[in-house]
Amino acid sequence: MDQPLRTGAWVTLTNVYRVLFALLSAGVGLALTYGGGQLLALGGSAYYLLAGLAYIGLAALFFLRKSSALPASVAVFAATCVWALYDTPHIGYWELLPRLVVPAILLALGLWLAALFPNIRAVVRRWSALGGLAVLAALVGTLVAAFYPHGRIANPSALSAEATVAQAGRADAPQNWEFYGRNAAGTRFAPYNQITPANVSQLKVAWVYRTGRRISGSGFGTDENTPQQIGNVLYSCTPENLITAIDADTGQKIWAFNPGARTAEHVSCRGIGYYDQDADTSLTQEPKASSPNPECRQRILVSSVDARLFALDAHSGALCKSFGDAGFVDLKKQMGPTENSKRYHPTAVPVVMGHLVVIGGWVRDIMPGEPSGVVRAFDVRDGSLAWAWDVGNPDNTHAPAPDQTYTLSTPNVWTVPTYDKELNLVYLPTGNGPPDYWAGDRSAANNRFGSAVVAVDAATGQTRWVSQLIHHDVWDYDLPSQPVLYDVTNAQGERIPSLIQTTKTGHIFVLDRRTGKPVTEVVEKPVPTSPAGQGEQLSPTQPFSVGMPTIGADPLSESAMWGISTFDQLYCRIMFKNSVYEGPFTPPGEKPYIEWPSLLGGMNWGGISIDENSGLMFVNDMRMPLRMSLVTRENAKKFKVSTDEVPGFMGTIRPQLAGPYGGVKIDILQSPLAVPCSTPPFGTMTAIDLHSKKIVWQVPMGTVEDLGPMGIKTHLPVPIGMPTLGGPTSTASGLVFFAGTQDYYLRALNARTGQEVWKQRLPVGAVAAPLIYRSPKTGREYVVISAGGASHSPDVGDYIIAYALPEGVSTHE
Repeated sequence: MDQPLRTGAWVTLTNVYRVLFALLSAGVGLALTYGGGQLLALGGSAYYLLAGLAYIGLAALFFLRKSSALPASVAVFAATCVWALYDTPHIGYWELLPRLVVPAILLALGLWLAALFPNIRAVVRRWSALGGLAVLAALVGTLVAAFYPHGRIANPSALSAEATVAQAGRADAPQNWEFYGRNAAGTRFAPYNQITPANVSQLKVAWVYRTGRRISGSGFGTDENTPQQIGNVLYSCTPENLITAIDADTGQKIWAFNPGARTAEHVSCRGIGYYDQDADTSLTQEPKASSPNPECRQRILVSSVDARLFALDAHSGALCKSFGDAGFVDLKKQMGPTENSKRYHPTAVPVVMGHLVVIGGWVRDIMPGEPSGVVRAFDVRDGSLAWAWDVGNPDNTHAPAPDQTYTLSTPNVWTVPTYDKELNLVYLPTGNGPPDYWAGDRSAANNRFGSAVVAVDAATGQTRWVSQLIHHDVWDYDLPSQPVLYDVTNAQGERIPSLIQTTKTGHIFVLDRRTGKPVTEVVEKPVPTSPAGQGEQLSPTQPFSVGMPTIGADPLSESAMWGISTFDQLYCRIMFKNSVYEGPFTPPGEKPYIEWPSLLGGMNWGGISIDENSGLMFVNDMRMPLRMSLVTRENAKKFKVSTDEVPGFMGTIRPQLAGPYGGVKIDILQSPLAVPCSTPPFGTMTAIDLHSKKIVWQVPMGTVEDLGPMGIKTHLPVPIGMPTLGGPTSTASGLVFFAGTQDYYLRALNARTGQEVWKQRLPVGAVAAPLIYRSPKTGREYVVISAGGASHSPDVGDYIIAYALPEGVSTHE
């Protein structure tokens, strides 16, 4: 038919459609004109203002049934496409989505409306209607495409010859998961081949254990625990240090110990330390023979959130009465104003070094005079102090006089140290001397040892070398993860005993663990020093690890701001232009500034995994820009105070009593939909070949199924890549297991390609790293995850879940 049906009802519907579309187009135009004017006034893109005016014009043309509305509508969309391609830093799905979807919807509606105009030729009406259907089909295709991952990196040519050689599991590998990262080197590598990429899809739940941890009330904490496996027993630690011994094949409880530990902040337990006196080569036979009592020859070391260090018999869970004060050492002594552990307590795993155990601690970083960041080593047999590493007095490794304290407000070690038995060194990844964001009066000692890897003699506590990775850190870039020991080749092809340290800045440093000197190239580059806070003296340079890939740290720009739609992308662009951003290490100041990568990471506490056979390293990260500002003491009175690291609601400040300042305002740089303003993915898993020093693959990790805009569960498995915590675990069979996403899944990836080969729904989220072990009784291989809830998720649980292949499934060994 050349003419549409001209009934009265049809005319009425057409007029209603015309008026509604005109109002919609005008509303879009007014919003873009208003926001675009603000953006242009800040020196930003003129597109939004021009587009807003164009849509207002289109509204008028359609309302008046002008035949020119059709070509004008097409022209506006065509111009938008040209601008989008020009404006986008990297052309990709997520980059183009907010730039084109809303204009495409308006184009389709406009094409259909134009097809109803009686003053347009029939053939034009037909093509206009078909064009609208074509745009609709493209929009449907765009929606479908959202359910497939975008932003992947696949670079198989980066695989070196060494990494491609097939390797079998090591026959001489230790059979226990004895340390936080399985072995003392921290590689979190399971040398087993039973579960493979070919059969992993058949993994089923073998058993489930409920720990009984507290999951309501205040301060119940986050489950960050990787259980440790010794023989046929797993040892689990809940956030409030409820320790349970579990049968590795059945998941049945053997014993439990509850210290009744409570504290107010940073409630977590990542694992336990294990000591076997009979296997201890640091002791001669004489001291071993002098303690014939069979009790506590194998013991569990537990640091509690109320700042005590316990020793338990590994077989019964009973306190080792000869240790400290009838089984525990009070770690608060001579530490300063701990407020009964509120301002100080350990958050990492006690690291056993022969017959010594070393332990650091988390320190609240709000004001001068906070508790000491001292790191101490105790004798595992009796709890006596072996040495203390005190930044304020590093040459004195003894306890201070009874009426004195260790040096207050010093850099602390809140993450896991690493012990090198051959070199007899323990490596301490440090934080800062509090407070975090202003350091105009920071001491020379704090400046030297802050945000550094420090090698300390494991027997004496004497400092051997210091490698600072952030100078004069005022960004809370404290080193977040365990240093990992693995031999890496340098530029001359020499294989060097190395230490790998990941950072919140997205940089990966590889150091000679004997000397602290870089193995891969590190360059001191100039960084901005102004505008900075009052009285601040920033470092003019910072170390950049240019010899290794940098993950998730591409500099931001206005055009890199993102949103689900045109409108929230415009909002994010306005926020960006209305903030100070000078690139990496933008100085903190009183005007809102953008910290990117932020204090959340880059890489965080979960650490890395290294396939020891191939030399592939697996790194997960998060990408969450923050918008921050220093608040003077006078202005701080106007805000509510929150001690959360990133306050959960607007209008609060985190107290920072330093110099002229009373706090720091910290907000995620996000749109009104509570979606980060940086372009997705917001979290990835990356494989790096340590031979070639190149990225082999990178994939977005996690979907919006359980956390979407406005914090709402979408129930849609859109793999946008969400912020990650926890860490990966790799296997000799070529798998990488990971659970630290914002959706509730344990996943397995192909180690060579990054392809997801298996996933299993969890009852709640998990941020802990997976444990993989082989039962010495049955020979069965298990994958275990502690699922207690994702960070900031309302869904909390107390699950430890073990997966295994069903009996009779073919394995490759």
